[in-house]
Amino acid sequence: MDTPLTQPGPPTLPAAKAASPRRTGPARVALIGVHGFGAHHLKNLERLTRAGAVELVAVADPNPPSPGALPDSTAVHPDLQSLLAGEHGLDVVIVATPIQTHAPLALATLASGADLYLEKPPVASLADFRQLQEAAEASGRSVQIGFQSLGSQALAAIDELLRDGTIGTLQGIGATGRWVRDRAYYKRSRWAGKRSMDGVDVVDGVATNPLAHAIATALRIAGARTVDDVSSVETDLYRANDIEADDTSVIRIRTSAGLPITCALTLCASESVEPYITLQGSRGTAVFHYTKDRLHVSNADGEHSLEFGRDDLTENLLEHLAEGSELTSALNDSGAFMLVLEAVRTAEPPAPLTSGYVRWEGDGEAAHAVIPGIEDALERAIGAHATFSELALPWARPADPAAATVLFDDDGGRPLAVQRTGARLNAGLSPRPYLHPVSTLGGTLVTDHLPADHPWHLGAGFALQDVNGTNFWGGRTYTRDAGAYVSRQDHGRIELLPPGSDMPNEPDVRQLRWLGTDGQPLLTEQRTASREVLGERVWRLDLGTELTAVVDVSLGSPGSNGAAGSGYGGFFWRLPACSGARIFTSDAEGEPAVHGSVAPWLAWTASFGEVPGIRSGQPATLVFSAPAESAHPWFVRCSGYPAVGSALAWDKPVALAAGESLQRSLSVWVCDGELSPAAVASLVARR
Repeated sequence: MDTPLTQPGPPTLPAAKAASPRRTGPARVALIGVHGFGAHHLKNLERLTRAGAVELVAVADPNPPSPGALPDSTAVHPDLQSLLAGEHGLDVVIVATPIQTHAPLALATLASGADLYLEKPPVASLADFRQLQEAAEASGRSVQIGFQSLGSQALAAIDELLRDGTIGTLQGIGATGRWVRDRAYYKRSRWAGKRSMDGVDVVDGVATNPLAHAIATALRIAGARTVDDVSSVETDLYRANDIEADDTSVIRIRTSAGLPITCALTLCASESVEPYITLQGSRGTAVFHYTKDRLHVSNADGEHSLEFGRDDLTENLLEHLAEGSELTSALNDSGAFMLVLEAVRTAEPPAPLTSGYVRWEGDGEAAHAVIPGIEDALERAIGAHATFSELALPWARPADPAAATVLFDDDGGRPLAVQRTGARLNAGLSPRPYLHPVSTLGGTLVTDHLPADHPWHLGAGFALQDVNGTNFWGGRTYTRDAGAYVSRQDHGRIELLPPGSDMPNEPDVRQLRWLGTDGQPLLTEQRTASREVLGERVWRLDLGTELTAVVDVSLGSPGSNGAAGSGYGGFFWRLPACSGARIFTSDAEGEPAVHGSVAPWLAWTASFGEVPGIRSGQPATLVFSAPAESAHPWFVRCSGYPAVGSALAWDKPVALAAGESLQRSLSVWVCDGELSPAAVASLVARR
């Protein structure tokens, strides 16, 4: 869902001024909450006590710490109220308690005159956050928020590499989190996994608590600190566990500067992996493993990794109070994160995954949910800046009906081909319409879209990488001058105009416009599609296009721009992962022999759709006929990724004068089972 960004409230407040030192000895500190993450604070305070920086004068917790866990001089209270009544002369109070208690405890602390260290997330709603901002300003006290990852010294190095252009222009940021949480995790407390409890907001989901650092760190790298630094937040929330909150989600953020940040997070991975932030640059990438303070940089000059230290947030708060140094994780700098939390809080409840899409590993309370294929789904979401719904995952919510409609079915209601407008795709993917999913009559999926290896590969469709210098293919552009693929802001978009008829299974005729980077049309297109069921195991998809030049145009490809053997562009079909692939024409077999060849048809037979532990693969065959209007070379990939194309501009561009048209048509037989060359030849001959 989109979060409105014009909610009433006070303007962003300036950071509170540093308080003057009130004593020359160690800071007098109290800790509220000694269990859970509070135990980490106890260890840290013990270290700081040995260094002479603090004195732990009191703690509060309804469940007291075990004997010997505290210095003999530390007072123990059951709650904050009795602790504050003890007149301990506190300088700093650290609050490490359940999320729903943060707001009242933080407000009480500020009212007492102490400075505050508040664990993340700050509070459970944007309204509470604004109230806390007002209280901090009125009290003149300082508030540090416990996003420990923001203390990483790698962040300064990241700022420097972005300024220096080490990875080029920053085009997007991804945050990936793949953790495992078992049943016991959600039974550790009454509030675990809750959206609310007893009418009070909790918001204990994957994005707002366990992997909140991923979002906070991505926002900090993007320079998004306050509410005003974010223009939109969209959520796509799911749960495999029997809880209220989300355990698997995509959060898509766009900053006020237009930078996309996509956070793909799960607690249902097959194994826990250190979370990481990916910086997507025009000349390279940088991956920051924030729990390890490790940065890996990759560009044309090579790859290297660096490890950094980390500044402790409690020490930083003490330095701020004593010397006026800047807070690392100030309250007001959490506004952007709180806008994300508010979007999660107000979103529709997470969609539950049915048992067919969840595998359980382990026994009893140690059992944990695994969503098969979730690792690939997270990578796809980050690469394409897409939600799970937009990825059309089988367990995800259906796409917006305006963005995806069933084009053809099998006369019994089972979809055979879905038309997607592609209108909401990231600009770098060259948004355009395409078909996905396309399935056999038996239900085997034979297209893929938004794959992690090439996010701009979009099912079955028609696109070109070079139309007068505009990229309608997506991704980087191959240029003759560079002799390589380069990242440019040269992506166009193809708009699908409303259909003249929406009768199911009737021939589909659509008008399209190919718009350049300036929004002006370069081409118009009439695209046709029809289907014919040829029995219980075969149906045929007939596709046609008529391109008409609005201005004089040159239609090109990487091949026509000097990349030998890379003449893709025109009709293109991205297949899903498969095994045992056999690729052949009437007189050649295998990728090396078929790629670049000219033949009246090409067949691809393989096993598709295997999900280990869930289902086995099913055999299917696709048979592509060459365009009747012109014999183009076949573009084939199998070893790196599975795809077939009919190359319109294999090694030289095609010129069209303004008003001139070009027509191409192609048929695809979609078959259950494995077909032999003789069976394929017979099938095509009956056309």
